[in-house]
Amino acid sequence: MKKKNNLFWLLSATLILWSGVVASAQDMSAYYTVEELPDLIQCLPAPPAMDSPAFQYDKQRYKWGKQQRKNVARAEMAKRDAIWTNEALMQELSVPFGMEISAEKTPAIWKVVTRGLRTINQLRVAPKAYYQRIRPFVYYREPTLTGEDDALRGEGSYPSGHTLRATAAALLLAQVNPGAANAVFARAWEAGESRVIAGCHWQSDVDVTRMGAAIGYTALQNNPEFLADMARAREEFERLSVGRDYFVSVTDVVPDAILEIRYFGTYNFVGERIDGYKAPTALLTKEAAAALKAVSDDVMAQGYRLKIYDAYRPQCAVDHFVRWATNVSDTRMKSYFYPNLDKSVLFEQEYIMAKSGHTRGSTVDLTLFDMRTEKEVDMGGTFDWFGRESHPDYKEGITPEQYANRMILREAMLRHGFKPLDTEWWHFTLIDEPFPARYFNFPVE
Repeated sequence: MKKKNNLFWLLSATLILWSGVVASAQDMSAYYTVEELPDLIQCLPAPPAMDSPAFQYDKQRYKWGKQQRKNVARAEMAKRDAIWTNEALMQELSVPFGMEISAEKTPAIWKVVTRGLRTINQLRVAPKAYYQRIRPFVYYREPTLTGEDDALRGEGSYPSGHTLRATAAALLLAQVNPGAANAVFARAWEAGESRVIAGCHWQSDVDVTRMGAAIGYTALQNNPEFLADMARAREEFERLSVGRDYFVSVTDVVPDAILEIRYFGTYNFVGERIDGYKAPTALLTKEAAAALKAVSDDVMAQGYRLKIYDAYRPQCAVDHFVRWATNVSDTRMKSYFYPNLDKSVLFEQEYIMAKSGHTRGSTVDLTLFDMRTEKEVDMGGTFDWFGRESHPDYKEGITPEQYANRMILREAMLRHGFKPLDTEWWHFTLIDEPFPARYFNFPVE
């Protein structure tokens, strides 16, 4: 009898688990079948003929794409854009969207986007099979940048599946968060160009696919199930979004702090005012500002004041840094901030990155100001110096006093809930930051 009971419960558990899998699969199914969607063979023009001026332009753009591969940062972006998973695509679009998008953290947004992508992705199958257009890397008998040669060799080039997904995802995310539309569309556009740079698609493949994505997206607007999912996604976004009202001016909470906001001026590694800095002020989340007040009280008792170089940094400022880093010819501030580095390695060595903890609102760059001498404390290196000398534990080229000064700042920050960065003595992030997965983009003003 005991064995029968065990078998009964095992079968019951299996049925429950299977029913959950089926329900989950149904939840993530396409909103329309392929037969219910527009036919891109009928909607879009045929690929350019090989003796046409349009194909000559395609060949010019292939050569352009090969030149772009010499830019390390752009080549790496193209490689990331080649990864065919929802997770990889959402990771790239999370920054311009302003929030980390995942099945765990934003389930409603994840659902409407992934179901939308599954629906729109069906549009590419028929024209690929119908036209069987040769891919550029096959035409030129050259390898792709991204190593996709074997996987793509037998599949038609027209239209571009990766471009379809990126453009469709941008359209869906812009509907969830219209305020992020410009940034999301710009990143999706780059994803399409990545396919030309990789040598996987002709430019005309990419261009026509953007219209194809718009056709599929428009069809979704007539689907009641999609509209209900989109409404839930927008509600989730509004609920998780906290904007400028949650941030405070540092000097309102820490009145003794001295501000020298470098990115509002021109004395910084770029050499110009950075996008998003509309006033020479410092903003932080309420929690980070309160913790910084405790740090200020601590160092005041030791004879110092805090001097702040940067705090909250909008995503548009990070994007400005990325654009600057890709322009390797702009080295006007090299002698001040990176004299020993070639600008081309700034991405590779992670001095410039597409994401920054500052954008989450609980990271601050600062130093100490000696109230007795009325001067900045000598830390043995300047703020935003790109090099080993900026590491907090660097000792080879600085005096014991300079190292001790770094430790005074570091220990005070650690005592009050901040964690250091191991490559910058001035950089600290609140351990219990309230928005560990958000990328804010409102201006500093």
